[in-house]
Amino acid sequence: MSKFPLRSAQTIAVLAVSQLIGWGTTFDMLGVMGRVVAPDLGMPNEVVFAGLTVMMVVSAIAGPATGRWLARFGAARVLGASSVTFATGLLMLAATHGVVLYAAAWVVIGLGGALGLSAPAYTAVVEREGLNGKRIIAILMLFTGLSATLFWPVLTLVTDAYGWRIAFIFSAALHIVVCLPLHLFALPKPAATHTQGTAAETPPIALSPHERRKAFLLLATSTTLGTFISFGIAPSLIEIFRQSGASPALALQLGSARGVIGISARGLDMLLGKRGNPILTSVMGISLMLVSFLMLLLCGASTPLLVAFIVMYGFGSGVLAVARALLPLAFFSPREYGLQAARLSLPQNLANAIAPVIFTATLDRAGTGLTLTICAALAALALVFVFMLAGMVRSAKQLVPAQP
Repeated sequence: MSKFPLRSAQTIAVLAVSQLIGWGTTFDMLGVMGRVVAPDLGMPNEVVFAGLTVMMVVSAIAGPATGRWLARFGAARVLGASSVTFATGLLMLAATHGVVLYAAAWVVIGLGGALGLSAPAYTAVVEREGLNGKRIIAILMLFTGLSATLFWPVLTLVTDAYGWRIAFIFSAALHIVVCLPLHLFALPKPAATHTQGTAAETPPIALSPHERRKAFLLLATSTTLGTFISFGIAPSLIEIFRQSGASPALALQLGSARGVIGISARGLDMLLGKRGNPILTSVMGISLMLVSFLMLLLCGASTPLLVAFIVMYGFGSGVLAVARALLPLAFFSPREYGLQAARLSLPQNLANAIAPVIFTATLDRAGTGLTLTICAALAALALVFVFMLAGMVRSAKQLVPAQP
């Protein structure tokens, strides 16, 4: 039997395309469009970029409902609804002339994010691959990491040639013409229920109802702390390097290297495939981040130290992103994955929305020292919670045998 069946390749192809378009035309889009849109609408840059905060908050609030819809209707239909919702929001952006319609458009896009970004796509994988979907999820995360790399130049070219309103219409068309048919007609049929047998119904480990609630709370807390650090510090990395003594050119180079290192880390996790363990990956990712913060905080800043910091932080945050998507599979059955992943997205997306504001304010008012201290303390706390999860796994009875 092929190690990588055709249906798995088809699942990757469909979801990689739709996730690239989904992230590239929404969350990543303002990176090149924001400062073009703002003067035409007569709005400050910060108001325009606040659209991302609106998107993440709405996605967070809609997360639990999305989980119920995934369980009821299946991932393909929910993803199809996201394509229509994204297109509607982008067309609203194309038609906007003021802050009210602009904000309303981001509310709609935020709902589309809940329906179509990350958790629903990973749910589609688990529906089709069961407990064997870890490698495919890691591959999808590689593509997600490339969305800005692809869509920044594309949207810039369309904007320069035709204007930003046409760029939004073009983005909406991609969702209707490309993503919607892919979601509804090109995804393989769900297979977990008849190819995995009882594995589709059975969680990997035996937990009492109380232990399941405890596991969920530990998962929610540890993953939210991790994403709070990652999303919060990422926009401030260049300023941290600058305050640590790096030249503007070096700060930019180090900041840019983070994305490449993070994608490399996701690629390594992908190569591990079925041998990967999301709990061990979480421990490694958080530990690398913690050591990088302590190293920069306690040691004298120098170019080699800053390079070591970005390598450790970039790799740690990269593997942690993969582990965050896979951790629910260590405690819940494939059938439950969509519901639990969507529930976990509520605190994670709220953290993503507020973290950049908090870290930027802390860095501007208190400097690098306090910012790194907060990061280290939160990383240490997250590591404690992950060790508690590992203890639950060790003490619980294994119900689903590990795949060879």
